[in-house]
Amino acid sequence: MGKLWTLLLIFCSSSWAIKDNFSAVDKLRYDLLLLQNLPIQSRSGRDDKNDVYFKVFEIYDKFSEKITNEHLNTGKRHLNSLNSLRLWALVQKDMNIIEGMYSNYLQKLHTVTQTFEPINIEYWNNFADVVFTHPNVSISAALERISDVIIQQNLFIDAYKEAIAQICDEQQSPQQLLYNLYNIIAMTEIRGFMMMQFSYTILRVHKNGTFHDERLKTLDDYKIRVSETLRAVRTAMAFAPRDLWRCDPDKHVEDVTYTELKQLFQGYIVNEVDLNPSSSCRENCAYYSYSNVQGCFGDMFCAKQRKCNGKVLNCQYFDSDMWICPSDINSNRRYEYVEYENGRVFGKKGSCKKPITKVDSWWRWIFWHCSYCMCYCDDHNSSSDRYFNLRDVTSDVANNKVITGFKFIKVNQIIHVQIQEGRLTERGRIEENSASWKPVDNYTIRDRGVNNGEDYHTLSWEKRAIDLDDLTAPDEHILTGVRFRMVGSHLNFEVRITPFNYSSGLLIRPFEKSQWTGNFNTEVSNGNSEQKRRELVISNPDVPIRIRQPSSPDSLSNQFLNFGPTDLDKDAAQSTIPFLDTQPVITNPPFPLAGAGIYHKGRSGSGGYIALKAITYDFKDHLRADVPSIPAILELNQIPAQ
Repeated sequence: MGKLWTLLLIFCSSSWAIKDNFSAVDKLRYDLLLLQNLPIQSRSGRDDKNDVYFKVFEIYDKFSEKITNEHLNTGKRHLNSLNSLRLWALVQKDMNIIEGMYSNYLQKLHTVTQTFEPINIEYWNNFADVVFTHPNVSISAALERISDVIIQQNLFIDAYKEAIAQICDEQQSPQQLLYNLYNIIAMTEIRGFMMMQFSYTILRVHKNGTFHDERLKTLDDYKIRVSETLRAVRTAMAFAPRDLWRCDPDKHVEDVTYTELKQLFQGYIVNEVDLNPSSSCRENCAYYSYSNVQGCFGDMFCAKQRKCNGKVLNCQYFDSDMWICPSDINSNRRYEYVEYENGRVFGKKGSCKKPITKVDSWWRWIFWHCSYCMCYCDDHNSSSDRYFNLRDVTSDVANNKVITGFKFIKVNQIIHVQIQEGRLTERGRIEENSASWKPVDNYTIRDRGVNNGEDYHTLSWEKRAIDLDDLTAPDEHILTGVRFRMVGSHLNFEVRITPFNYSSGLLIRPFEKSQWTGNFNTEVSNGNSEQKRRELVISNPDVPIRIRQPSSPDSLSNQFLNFGPTDLDKDAAQSTIPFLDTQPVITNPPFPLAGAGIYHKGRSGSGGYIALKAITYDFKDHLRADVPSIPAILELNQIPAQ
């Protein structure tokens, strides 16, 4: 067996350099087809058919191990969203026929090679008849029916549409789902063709013929099926998005499915007398567009609420007198609602758990009206969540690990992007059970050696913009890092990309070849209107978890938005929006990524969420077919001994 298997390896490896960029399944198909041209001799060199039979069994049994190993990576469990698709049900019916036959075939094959059981040639002749001509379970007929569903009935187009419709139920991008669907179908075709090719080999030995015409027609039919299947799946994959993002959960849970920037920008009621050092009332509310609290005149309402220790911004006058429902002392809000004497209400009016406070503006002499203003407070207090990590977040490239997913997480009041990493192996695979979450840097803004602008960014009214971008690596590169950087006053997202060898899966000199990339366009961008960033304006935003309708992506790459307070009428401007979606964005099965993005998802009237998206690696160009031809060969039992 050693010589024979060495010969098999030589045949397979001879095409290796040419097939480096083939997908794992397509490479397996090519190697299977090479077996049809393998010269097979008896061990003794005599005309010993039993010996030749046994060698055929050995070769195909050995090759079946490669099929089994590949099958473990292409389970149907990753196609749950297609369960309602009629065409997929039709394909599965024929796949089950082939897989049932293959299971029985494999068992018999193992019995012969492992127990040296005498070969019952009549059984295998009957097996060949079933494979080619049985009215119910013929392999060739089943493969034709599968091909018809793929080509004539457009299975991959329907699967693409279903993947888009069922995006919330699958942790795969639509293109990734099509790739997995192709692999599963191709593996079934390979098992079916393996039984057909094996049967012809047995018939050639048993009946002293070449069956050249029959084999040639079978191969031609197979070539056509493979070529048309590849054209169909590549066309569908070319249109299918590679984006993977998370839909809203059934139930929102703070710091599990979302987090918010607490006590960042907030509605704040203050009398103008407290907004200037002379305690005068000579101006009006609109005058105080950028100020701060200078005192607490007469220990009035100012003494009953939490002071704004930062900037007081964009003050407005609505009415002179009001009733205020204060929030609990431990709440991040200041007010539950505010009701003005003119009937206008800010926030959701309801039962007030604390005593309602009546607040009245007053006149100083007969000339000056000391008005209560509704302003925004940008308060840098110890309870304020306003920090974003600026440190690099990279996978362990020394151990060939790449990013397979990520999520937002808040640690010590700092927003981090936490990555999931897995070990990249041959042909773009992630080693099974290697994916794990990399811990974030557990630092605080008060730690020695930790600096604002280097380790973290502090949001403020002047620096509250975040850029929204999709960042994709060029061909033959993969995602190994993410980070935030400052571009002017904007928080900007960057990715690190690393070249890799597709066939081996090895990263190429990652410490030297990796590079950071991003979109550094601004609102100005040297006057080029096509490159200018556009602001995504969120109108009348409410607290997003109050909105029952699901949110969906509503931003474009090369936009930006400003963090800001919720709507006055809806929430008394007591929350900062957008919230951040903290659901993990991970692929299942783990899949290499070629990019990442920051986007906004929401709907009309909602503050929405800042969220992460994954951009899966594009396997489309690795789906190829190169079917070797059948050379003129001697009858197997006439090949002379070496």
